[in-house]
Amino acid sequence: MHAQHVNKPWWHISLTKQILFGLVFGVFLGWIAPEFSSSLSFMRDIFLNLIKSIIAPLVFSTIVIGIAGGGDLKKVGRMGAKSILYFEIVTTIALFLGLAVVNIVQPGHGIVLNGDPGSLGIIAQNHPKTLIETIVHIFPSSIIDAMAKGDVLQIVAFSILFAMALTAIGDRGKPIVAICDSLAQIMFKFTGFIMMFAPFGVGAAMAVTISHQGLGVLANLGMLVLSLYIALVLFVVFVLGAVVLLFRVPLKPFLKAIREPFILAFVTTSSESALPKAMQNMERLGVPKRIVGFVMPTGYSFNLDGTTLYLAMASVFVAQAAATTIPGFTFTFEQQIMMMLSLMITSKGVAAVPRASLVILLATLSSFLPPGIGALGVAMIFGIDELMDMARTSVNLLGNCLATVVIARWEGEFNDEKAEVFGTDQEILDPALMQ
Repeated sequence: MHAQHVNKPWWHISLTKQILFGLVFGVFLGWIAPEFSSSLSFMRDIFLNLIKSIIAPLVFSTIVIGIAGGGDLKKVGRMGAKSILYFEIVTTIALFLGLAVVNIVQPGHGIVLNGDPGSLGIIAQNHPKTLIETIVHIFPSSIIDAMAKGDVLQIVAFSILFAMALTAIGDRGKPIVAICDSLAQIMFKFTGFIMMFAPFGVGAAMAVTISHQGLGVLANLGMLVLSLYIALVLFVVFVLGAVVLLFRVPLKPFLKAIREPFILAFVTTSSESALPKAMQNMERLGVPKRIVGFVMPTGYSFNLDGTTLYLAMASVFVAQAAATTIPGFTFTFEQQIMMMLSLMITSKGVAAVPRASLVILLATLSSFLPPGIGALGVAMIFGIDELMDMARTSVNLLGNCLATVVIARWEGEFNDEKAEVFGTDQEILDPALMQ
C-alpha cells in the first residue's frame, strides 16, 4: 500500500538540481568574468573545509557503532577479508583495462616533451610509500594528529581497535556506545546543513577552474582526456555493470542514492566532499551501518578504481610521448606489465597525499623512464589534471558505494525493502525505514 503524496512547495528544487545549476552557472561565470571568478576560491574552500570537519567524527562513530553496537568480532574479520578480496579484484581489472585502452588509442604517440618541469617542486618533495611504510602508516601514533590531518586510514585502524576494546569490556562500555550513536546521528544532521551550501561551493569551484585555465583547457591534450573518459565509461558499464548483475544490486534506487554524492565528487575533485552524503545514502538504501562504516572509509584508501585506471593510462601516455621525443627509445609491453605491477602496490593508500596520483605517477615514471622525462610528462599532464581528476574521483566514489552493497549482499544483510522505497514519499512518511 502506497503512502500519501508529500506536498512540496512549487519553488522547491531538489538538491541534485541545485548542484547542477551551480555547476552550469560556475562554468558560465568563469568564462565571462574570469577575474571575479578567481576571487571566489574562498567559497569553495569554506565548503571543502566544512566537509572535511565531518569526516573524522563520522568515520569514528559509525565504525564504533558497527562493531561494538551488537556486532561481533568474527563478523568484522570476515567482512574485512571479503572487502580486501573484492577491492583487489576490481582495481586489478581497472589497471589492465586502462592499459588496453591506452595501447589501442595511443594518445601519447606524436607528442614531443619539452619545457621546464620546475612547477613540480611540491610534487617531487613527496614520494609514494613503500609497502612496509604503508603498513606502518596505517597505525597512528596519535589519533588527535590523524583526525587533524584527516588521515582516513589511520582513523579506521584506531576506530576498529577502539571498538574491539569496547566490545571486550561488555556492559561497562554501553555509555560510550550510546555516545557514539548520538555522535553519528549529529554528524548526519550536520551533513544535511552543510549540503545546503553545496550549490554555492560547487559553483565557485567550477568558476575558479574555468577562470584559471579558460575553456581552452577543455580542448588541450584532448586525446588523453577523451581516452580516459572512454576507459572509465567502459569500466563502469561493463565491469561495475557485471558486479551489479552478479550481486543483484537494485539499480534504480542505487543510481538515485549515488546521484548527489557523484556530482559533488565530480565537481570538487574530492572524495572527501562526497563521503558523508554517500555514507548516509548507502545506509538509507539498506546497507547496515556497520558495513557502511567499515567499507566506505577503507575503500577510500584501497578501492580507488578511477585513480588506478588513470595511473595506468597516464604512465603509458608519457612513455609513448617519450618514445616520440627520444630517438631510438622504446617501451615494450613487458616493461608496461612491470610498471602496472609497481602501480598496484604504490597506488594503495594514495588518499593521504595531496595530489597523490601525480606523486605516484612521477615516482613510477622516474623508475622506468630516462632521467627528467617523467617530470616533463607529468608537467604536461599537470595542466589538465583537474579535468581527469573529476572523472576518476567520481568513479572512485561510485566504486566504493557499490562495494558497500556488494559486501552487504555477500554477508546476507542487505535490506531490499529499504532499497525499494529509497527517495520515495513512503520513506519520508515511515519513520521505521529511516532507522
